[in-house]
Amino acid sequence: MSVRYEPGIDLESITAIDMHVHVEVDDCGHKAMPEDLFEASAAYFKSQERTPSVDRIAEVYREARMAAVLFTVDARTALGHEPNSIEDLVAGAARNNDVLIPFGSVDPRTGADAVVGARYQANELGVRGFKFHPSLQGFDPAREEFYPLWTALEELGLPCIFHTGQNGMGAGLPGGRGIKLRYSNPLLLDDLAADFPGLTIIMAHPSVPWQDEANSIATHKANVFIDLSGWSPKYFPGSLVKLSNNILSTKVLFGTDYPLITPQKWLGAFADLPLKDEVRPLILKDNAVRVLGLDQA
Repeated sequence: MSVRYEPGIDLESITAIDMHVHVEVDDCGHKAMPEDLFEASAAYFKSQERTPSVDRIAEVYREARMAAVLFTVDARTALGHEPNSIEDLVAGAARNNDVLIPFGSVDPRTGADAVVGARYQANELGVRGFKFHPSLQGFDPAREEFYPLWTALEELGLPCIFHTGQNGMGAGLPGGRGIKLRYSNPLLLDDLAADFPGLTIIMAHPSVPWQDEANSIATHKANVFIDLSGWSPKYFPGSLVKLSNNILSTKVLFGTDYPLITPQKWLGAFADLPLKDEVRPLILKDNAVRVLGLDQA
């Protein structure tokens, strides 16, 4: 029997919400991606603790007095590899609901099954949002064949994180292992934001080499946000830092990409950014509380 997640976070007891944490292996030891991709991404990020369990992730964030959004990516069609278990992920988050928030994932290329899966994960498992990686999953999110899925997610009222920009997945492999960077151009998400104004879209990562496009979309569309994961803040594009201090101060979200980047490493570099004192708590916690609807729970 599947476990349903119910949130249990005491917002007063946490200092930050990490919007971008990966669960790379399930309770049965099944990894989220084929071994060659797994090893290539580990080398690209030079990560150490590569496959922490959900319970270990909870320990890390509990000790840091933070909460974390965690997810996997269902790319079964593009990779020919079954994803790790969403049920296990949700059950682990439910065991640690004082610090963990589970997001679901479905493969858009499975058509109607993706819609059914999204509704199941939201209504039966209680996921609080969804994660997509257009390059890894091998799809253009602006194509109308995927609009039934976005319609369903808009109806569910849950936020969706989309990978944007440079890819660590496939980096250094011949042909990038067939992974196409153009699917992660944030301009493709501008179509979704316009056509589905009730769908909250989070563009994951500084969107290099398309940062100006991402800045423009987040400025223009009330339903679009940016998470700051996947890069040490010391490497953030200057335009992103500048706008985060003013017009985008309520639109950017703390995220690490853990276990690829640790919260401690990210926060150490974040402290050196030239940001206003009143902007820092918005980025670290307050914006996420609003996007996740935790202020209404």
